[in-house]
Amino acid sequence: MFRILFPEAVFRLGTKEKCVYLTFDDGPVPQVTPRVLDLLDHYGVKATFFMVGDNVRRYPGLLEDVLRRGHAVGNHTMHHLKGFGVSARRYMADVREADRYIASHLFRPPHGLLRWKQAALLKQEFTLIMYDLVTRDYSRHLTADDVIRNVRKYARPGAIIVFHDSLKSLPRLFDSLGPSIEWLLSQGYEFRRLSRPDERLHAPSSDITQ
Repeated sequence: MFRILFPEAVFRLGTKEKCVYLTFDDGPVPQVTPRVLDLLDHYGVKATFFMVGDNVRRYPGLLEDVLRRGHAVGNHTMHHLKGFGVSARRYMADVREADRYIASHLFRPPHGLLRWKQAALLKQEFTLIMYDLVTRDYSRHLTADDVIRNVRKYARPGAIIVFHDSLKSLPRLFDSLGPSIEWLLSQGYEFRRLSRPDERLHAPSSDITQ
C-alpha cells in the first residue's frame, strides 16, 4: 500500500546484482551505536544510519564516528515525529532542524508514516528512503531467532533492510545482527551504502509487493 501511495520513495533498489542495503534507525545512542560499528567493522560491512537529530545533538561524537568509519547517514527527523500526528509545516520544521545536525540528502520517516502533503514537500529537498525488509528487532514479542528468520525469508537483490541502533532493540539486536550478516554473506550478498554516488536511487515501477 505505501509503495502505491508514495511512488517517489525508494523501497528497494532496482538491480539484479546480489546486493543489499543495511540500514539502522533511531540512533545514535552510546549504549548501542558503538557496538554496532564495531560489529560492522568485524565483518567489513558498510551501512546507512538514519539518525534522530536530537540524539546527534546530544552525542555529536557518535555521528563523527559513523562517518569516520565509512558509513552513510540520513535524516530521521529531530524528535522522531510520526507524520500522521502533526501538520506539514511543523513536520518540515522538525526535519530541517535535524538537517542542521545531520546534513544528509537522505530522509526516512519514523514508522514509515507520512501525510501526502509532507511527502510532497520532502521530495523537493530530500531523497525519500523507505524499506523492503523490516526485521522488527524492536518488537518485544519476537526473539533474536525470529529476527534472523525475517531476514532469511525476505532478503532479495536490492533490498533495503532495517535494523535499529536503539535501546528498544537492544535485547535482540546483537544476537540477530551478526548471524544475519553472516547468512547474507554466505548467500553471496554484497553490502552497499545508500549514498554511493554511482547508485541509481529509484524503485522499480513494477515492484509494489513485499
